[in-house]
Amino acid sequence: MPAPGGADTLEARLAAVRERIARAAGRARRDPSGILLLAVSKLFPAEAIRQAYALGLRDFGENYVQEFEGKAPQTADLAGARFHLIGRLQSNKARKAAELFQAIQTVDSPKLARRLNEAASALEVMIEIKLSAEQAKSGAAPEELPEILAALRECPRLELGGLMTMPPWPEHPEDSRPYFRRLRELAERHGLRGLSMGMSLDLETAIEEGSTCVRVGTALFGQRLGRP
Repeated sequence: MPAPGGADTLEARLAAVRERIARAAGRARRDPSGILLLAVSKLFPAEAIRQAYALGLRDFGENYVQEFEGKAPQTADLAGARFHLIGRLQSNKARKAAELFQAIQTVDSPKLARRLNEAASALEVMIEIKLSAEQAKSGAAPEELPEILAALRECPRLELGGLMTMPPWPEHPEDSRPYFRRLRELAERHGLRGLSMGMSLDLETAIEEGSTCVRVGTALFGQRLGRP
């Protein structure tokens, strides 16, 4: 998405993303202040996080426990910064993840919930739901949600923020709408309000379908090197 005036700076890209969020919220008759912009900083250096923090961003998404472990000492002085794990988490890394992150968006089993509860003092979590048949996508099946919710009720150190999903990579923003709608309907059925869905390409569609957290990387930081 081109930045205002053709400038290709983080400040300009951030302004463009915020404008997209505001316009989408306006169309959906929603308050944009109720939509969290999660800056996905995976595969970018700690300096990128520091620059985004200086521009007012406070929530950052990382995919890999080991990668963020290397960046954490370089961002520890950023008061009020919150780091969300948005990549798949194996149970054997739950303790380290609970030490590093303030939120885990990819809880997908009762076992993982219990491991995090044992390791954390206080932690926000979301349940990742797999709505796609893609093998590469992770998350719990919709029918597994009641069992995970029951497990979380027995985890006093975990605060449930809602549901998260990752649809198939879209050719067009509208391609994601059925997945976002299904997640919203699933959340409503279980009395959950938080919805983490929508990325750089399809954040408007996600907001129209009720997203409360859009996970934006490329539109803020540009193309990543290394893993996609």
